[in-house]
Amino acid sequence: MRCFVILLLSSLTFFSLPPLAQADHTLSAREGWRSHGTVKSYEALLDDLKKAVKSNGLIVVTQAGPTQAAAARGITIPGNRVIGVFNNDFAVRVLYTSTAAMIEAPIRFYVTENKDGTASLSYKQPSHVFGPYFGQGGEVLQEIAAELDQIFDAIASESLN
Repeated sequence: MRCFVILLLSSLTFFSLPPLAQADHTLSAREGWRSHGTVKSYEALLDDLKKAVKSNGLIVVTQAGPTQAAAARGITIPGNRVIGVFNNDFAVRVLYTSTAAMIEAPIRFYVTENKDGTASLSYKQPSHVFGPYFGQGGEVLQEIAAELDQIFDAIASESLN
């Protein structure tokens, strides 16, 4: 009887999930975001992004995504990975301007798989991410954010080509 109840509850939970086919997987324009489509596959874009991060002086600090965990549960979803990047030089420089601003590090890139098998790269511009802290961090934090904007744009350009 206990197994039946567990099976019933598991089934109800699974069938109560919204169908992925109905979800909006596109990333529309959002304030402070950059989003780029590409003809590359999800895996190729992930690999090229990691190489571009390194060649532009940052490091991959975190990676997270639900795709593999969902597959282990028997659920197929499009590729989806968040890659957090930063480096110690920027961390120290930001900390000198605003301790609170460091909650935003690492700053993230978002790689998503599209229905047609291609992938997209999105990210919030560092100046947008650090914007709420400009009052405390002042002009120096604004300069750091602008420098990071240029690096993030270069990483995106390099990874997309």
